[in-house]
Parts: sequence; C-alpha cells; structure tokens
Amino acid sequence: MSARAAIVVTGTEVLNGIIADRNGPWLSERLRERGVDVAQITVVGDRPADLEAALRFHAGEGVDLIVTSGGLGPTADDLTVEVVAAFQGRELVLDEPLFARIAEILRPMMRRWPDLDPEAVLHGNRKQAVIPRGATILDPVGTAPGLVVPPAEGREGPTVLVLPGPPGELQAMWPRALETAALQAALRSAGAYEWRIMRLYGPPESEIAATLRAAEADGVPLGELEITTCLRRGEIEVATRFPPDAAAAYDAFARFVAARHGRQLFSTDGETVDEQVARLLAGPPARTIATAESCTGGLLAGRLTDRPGSSAYVRGGLVVYANEAKAALEGVDPQLLTRVGAVSAEVAAALADGAIARLGADVGVGVTGIAGPGGATPGKPVGLVYVSAALRDGARLTRRLLLPGRRAEVRDRTTPAALHLVRRLLRGEGDAGPEPGDGR
Repeated sequence: MSARAAIVVTGTEVLNGIIADRNGPWLSERLRERGVDVAQITVVGDRPADLEAALRFHAGEGVDLIVTSGGLGPTADDLTVEVVAAFQGRELVLDEPLFARIAEILRPMMRRWPDLDPEAVLHGNRKQAVIPRGATILDPVGTAPGLVVPPAEGREGPTVLVLPGPPGELQAMWPRALETAALQAALRSAGAYEWRIMRLYGPPESEIAATLRAAEADGVPLGELEITTCLRRGEIEVATRFPPDAAAAYDAFARFVAARHGRQLFSTDGETVDEQVARLLAGPPARTIATAESCTGGLLAGRLTDRPGSSAYVRGGLVVYANEAKAALEGVDPQLLTRVGAVSAEVAAALADGAIARLGADVGVGVTGIAGPGGATPGKPVGLVYVSAALRDGARLTRRLLLPGRRAEVRDRTTPAALHLVRRLLRGEGDAGPEPGDGR
C-alpha cells in the first residue's frame, strides 16, 4: 500500500469563495509526484472546532499524513498551530531561537514604518514562535514558520505538516519540508509510481469511455493501470498512474489509443498545446506571432503570453471589437464587413493578415464570432466563431466553429481551438477535418 495523505485548507475567505484555493491542487500534485495517494482535499473556515473535526475525520480514514495550509498568522483567528498541537497531544512552548529569527525578519519592516510600535509588533508576532513541543520547525519564508508535527509519544495517527497560507510561502517551504526526517518517516511507504499523460483534441469524453471499453475487450490489461480522464480547456486529458512493473501494460494502452484516435492524439508525453506552439515558434525556423481578436477580447494573446520567455516570439495582439476598430487598426476593408458581415471566414482571414502586416509578425491569428447572449442574426447563431491562422508566405488554415455554452464558455472554447489551428499550421498538417462543434 502506498502512503496516503489528506489536505486541509483553512480560511473563511477560501471557504466562502472570496479567494480561490491554489494550495490544495498544488500540494496534491507535489504529493502525487512523490508516489503518495491523496485521499481528499478539505476546506474549512477559521473555526477551531471545524479544523479539529477535519483532522479527526482524516485520521479516522487511516491517512499517513495531513497537510494543512493557512492559519499561521499573528492574529487571533490564526489558530492552526494550537488546534494541531492539541490534536497530536503536544503542549505548546515558546521557541526562543525561532522568536529571535522572526524578530530579525520584522526589523527591516519596522525601520520602513517608524510609526509602528516595535514592542507591539513583536508581541503580536510572538504567537508565531509558540509551537508544539517536539515539532520540527521549517524556517519562515514570510514571518510564519512551518511545522512537521508527529503524534506525541504513545499515540497513533498521522503526522501533520503545517504550512502557511500564501502560495508563494507555501511553495518555497515545500522542499525544506521534504528534507526533514519527520516527514520522510511519515512517507516511508510511498510507492514508486510512473505517471503518464496523453492529450487529445476533438473527441468527446464519451468517446474516450468507449475507447477504454474497446481496449479492455481487445486484451489490453487495464486492470494494472489507474486511468483517469478529464475534459480541460476543450481537451481530453488521459492520466495514467502505474507501478514500474506495469510499464508493458501502459505501452499497450498507449498504442491502442494512438491507433484508434490518430491525429486527435496530439500529445503522448503530457506536453500541452501551449508548450507545443511555443516550441514550434522557437523553431527552427524561428517565427513570431500576433493576434487580432474580436469575440475573445484578448484571451488568445493572454494564453500565448502566459509562458515565461514568450516575448521572444509574441509580437503583440489587437482587440478589435467594433467594426470601426477592425477597419482602422487592422485594415479590414469596410466594404468586406458590409458584404459578408464581421462574423465570417473572410473577416477572420483579413484579421489574421492584418495582424501580420500591422505588427510585423510571421504568423497571424484572427478570431471573430458571436459569444452571446445577444448578437445572433438569421444564419449566424450564438456560438458561431471563425478562426483563421496564416503565415506570412500565404499558407492558411481557417475554421468555422459552432460552440455550445454561455458567453464565457464560448470564449474559453475558442482559445484552445485557435491554438490547435496554429499548431497544425506550423506543423504543415493542413486541414484536419471537422472537429466536434465545428457545425460543418
């Protein structure tokens, strides 16, 4: 059996949805990389009774490790350490060396803000140096230390890893936690597992379910594999976890998927379409890209610039929502707009060409459509989108999409469709035929 863990995210602001939980998924991914099974992620408010109940529940489920995030600040509602200490049967004590380190961290802040009362600041932060006796201290990244807290001697149960709430502090502290003997002991039964991801664009989830049934019927030993499928950003992600001795079973599964889905399978090593487009633009030959977007309002340019180093190949992007902007900024012929309408293959192509010409790029992408809920006309319903990707030398791919969903969903589905069109154009693949939702 592999080590099992649970994650408890604290904070009323997270529970109420004011702040999105970034720590739970990040920690789950890091634990998975270590061969640890994550049983659950729980979010609780800043109430000691709720945190204690979550700890007791997960301990009752037999996990080896509970990771908490948040509740380590100097204010009265930051009570994670107190609750964990009581849960593990350990008394709280002031760690003088830790208090001295926190004071040293606070000293520059007090110099920048001379009106602060140094004694009051230190008194408020003294609470952060009160820790369960016998806990392993993880040096602060901000002012809050992390802690590895095993059960008190004579008690059974999971080790609790206490981490701060700010994602930057938590992520920086994680490697230090892995180095501690206390955490290594809690994870000693973590298995050595392989993790593989295949990505497909085009088929619905129901088709992947049919593929799994067909693979099993064909004799592929799926029972040796832990397979999960997920629809994410318009793509199907097939993630498989397996022990090293099941590598042959995975290889047989991967071959079956490749044979059944052909070009719909665009990644066999977990590489995303964003990574593939970036790599193709980097070359050889190296190329630059520019966008002209209407209905997506800059979402495509945002995706292209999400990656560090994107300034090497992204020239820029224009949001040309109104017809006047399409004409003035992109050079789209007003007579073309009048004749075929803004939502058309011709205008999408003109936007792509305009992006190349106006921003001096090698690759241009034009997007125009009706995201809704209004704007539909006879023959042009909500969800109709045209995307065109062009090279400076004249090569082009243009697609007509008819996408389901509300406004945000139409915009979100359009963005990966445009990236996949760019990928195919740069690879010289040509038209791959209709995709689900194309409406062709």
